[in-house]
Amino acid sequence: MSKLRILYVASEINPFLQTSEVANFLRSLPQAMQERGMEIRILVPKFGLINERKNRLHEVVRLSGINIAVGDEEKPLIIKVASIPNAKLQVYFIDNEDYFQRKHVFHDKQLKFYEDNDERAIFFCKGVIETVKKLGWAPDIVHCNDWMTSLIPMYLKTTYKNEPLFKDTKTVFAIYNNGFSHTFGDDLLNKVKMVDIDDTILASLKTKDFAGFIKIGMEYADLVVKGSGVSAELNQLIEDFSKDKQFEISIEEEQQAHDELFGIYNNLAG
Repeated sequence: MSKLRILYVASEINPFLQTSEVANFLRSLPQAMQERGMEIRILVPKFGLINERKNRLHEVVRLSGINIAVGDEEKPLIIKVASIPNAKLQVYFIDNEDYFQRKHVFHDKQLKFYEDNDERAIFFCKGVIETVKKLGWAPDIVHCNDWMTSLIPMYLKTTYKNEPLFKDTKTVFAIYNNGFSHTFGDDLLNKVKMVDIDDTILASLKTKDFAGFIKIGMEYADLVVKGSGVSAELNQLIEDFSKDKQFEISIEEEQQAHDELFGIYNNLAG
């Protein structure tokens, strides 16, 4: 039996960047799955806070150079890579000068939410899929973590549904308590669109807010994982939207979470 291939996608991972509990969980989970015989890839954004010299990032020229469309604009995709210290794991970083060179993550130094965080998420999600295509690596499971990754399940079930690399791929969408109160502009849906995507497919996103991103992630994922400690409001949204395909994972109980997810991956991959 061939190794299960798991792709982890998130906005952060220790030791490169930590703004929430997601970073710690994403540090331990891929290693735990690798130690159980799974083949792992990890993709995150290369936010400007990440020190390239200290963390020994370097550009992967053969993967860079694709242009990613966000609405009417195309932006060049740059891929960098670094190894996690004391682990046999590499992390691929999605970079672009316009979106990821700032010294802050989602808010500026006045704590104002960046107006183009929607574009950054769209670029990141499309960039992840295109990078995996360039790698020629077919994931059995794509485990998406948090709102910034929420468009990936939808893209895989629409624009990329006939891509041979993803024909057997299943998606897991993990939700945490990392919300925001911002509402994006009216052009959000047009920026998200790709081939085979119309307004009906994006109906969940029409609110143009955090809940919209969470709903579209839940709608198209094969399984929804809920981190412990989500707010009552977010918990209700999850209950209403994905009751039939939902698991609750306590990420504070790492060993238990690893065991549960190991079973989930194997069941999903069939």
